[in-house]
Amino acid sequence: MFLGQEHQLFDWFYIHFTENNGMAFGMEFGGDWGKLALSLFRIVFVGFIASYLYKLVKQNADKILITSLSLVLAGAIGNILDGVFYGVLFNDSYHQIAKLLPDSGGYAPLFFGKVVDMFYFPMFKGYLPEWIPFWGGDYVVFFRPVFNIADAAISVGVGIMIFFQKRIMKELE
Repeated sequence: MFLGQEHQLFDWFYIHFTENNGMAFGMEFGGDWGKLALSLFRIVFVGFIASYLYKLVKQNADKILITSLSLVLAGAIGNILDGVFYGVLFNDSYHQIAKLLPDSGGYAPLFFGKVVDMFYFPMFKGYLPEWIPFWGGDYVVFFRPVFNIADAAISVGVGIMIFFQKRIMKELE
């Protein structure tokens, strides 16, 4: 797919090809040096999570804690791999389908690639009633973010941690 191309599968589900610089909602952090610093920080953080998870497994810790941390770890690794290698392995996707290992090289050096997102779930599109303060009459799309499997794994892992917070905190005491 080329950048911005989409395929509608249902009224509420699209495969929409987009790229971001690796932060939620396309945010950026300090240009190229910020992207490099963020990537290196993420790699160190993933190492910390992996070693902590290894310790929890050895201690036969609560399965919910292990599962939720595993989801966060897997999602983080997926996004890191995308951001580190995608720019080296593919050329850009503007008005064309990106090619794997193009003769001219990738569009970015190691650590400076973008993260590919593709799942888009606009479950509700329409105008809000006029009586709603501040936003009345505005056109809204709920759920607007485009995300990938790694983002979903992180979100589900964090959601599990929040939902089972008391049980997890009891385990960590």
